[in-house]
Amino acid sequence: MPAQVSVILPVHDAEPWLDECLRSVLQQDFQGSMELSVFNDASKDKSMTIIEKWKAKLEGSGILVVIGGHNCPSPRGVGYSKNQAIAQSSGSYLCFLDSDDVMMPQRIRLQHEAAVRHPTSIIGCQVRREPPNSTERYTRWINQLAPDQLLTQVFTSHGPTVVMPTWFCSRAWFSHVGPFDEGGRGVPEDLLFFYDHLRRGGGVVRVDQSLLLYRFRPGSATQAILESTIWTHRVCFLEERALRHWASFTIWNAGRQGRRLYRSLSKGARRKVVAFCDVDEKKIKKGFYCYEESQERPKSRVPILHFRAARPPFVICVKLDLTGGALEDNLRSLHLQEGRDFLHFS
Repeated sequence: MPAQVSVILPVHDAEPWLDECLRSVLQQDFQGSMELSVFNDASKDKSMTIIEKWKAKLEGSGILVVIGGHNCPSPRGVGYSKNQAIAQSSGSYLCFLDSDDVMMPQRIRLQHEAAVRHPTSIIGCQVRREPPNSTERYTRWINQLAPDQLLTQVFTSHGPTVVMPTWFCSRAWFSHVGPFDEGGRGVPEDLLFFYDHLRRGGGVVRVDQSLLLYRFRPGSATQAILESTIWTHRVCFLEERALRHWASFTIWNAGRQGRRLYRSLSKGARRKVVAFCDVDEKKIKKGFYCYEESQERPKSRVPILHFRAARPPFVICVKLDLTGGALEDNLRSLHLQEGRDFLHFS
């Protein structure tokens, strides 16, 4: 009989963290049937020895363990490993887990309850970061987004509004959207899946409890993805989901990030930019921005205005939580609605 929940665990050289990770699977208080589906992506350390040790403990507690993998010279990547772990599993629901993270005992129970209520959503949760002071702004963003912002802030550089190691969803919905991109190292497979999920009308729900210890490791696969790669995907998604519906818009930030966005837009989207806006008087006094590398003749001269003189909708290219609250106060003073009158991009 298929399990109710399959824990999806890709593994590559995870020896230092696996004991703690697998212990957290054993300690789940979920009362339904569970299985652990492990896919070993060419580990060269003692990961498989640890997994075999825990297999007996887990199966002794009624948690079936399915193990797959390969021993090729090089790993095939996280997307491939997750797809393989899902393919060999049987659960009606999928709980994603990274091999260096630790689940709280109530994670599967609470996310399963939410997934039953929201069958076409990705269910996330709040996290506790390890080390505690790493990526403080990002961690606040993960944990403090309001429910509507889980859909309005999908364009920012932070990526998916519920972080991938917290994902939980039905197998049926995964099959409708997936699989993960298998391009390997350097491919943002979680971001691409998240975008496809949204394209198909999927929802985003967060359980507002800290259900995962989320470890920060500078050498992880996520760190291997080039910022320029993610930028290109984000700009294309912004154009597809928002800008094509707007007759015109203003870029909030006449500095480097705002100009970079302008230059990255397609020709059609660039024509919709009616102004840049800013608070910096030096930038405003310049009067306009001209994209010198543009092939258009005559070259567009885009006005630079004070934000109070500009008109919405805005694409905000100022980073959140970095201006001592000034950006957020300025936005509130205009009485705008996020998602309709402005979108955050940086």
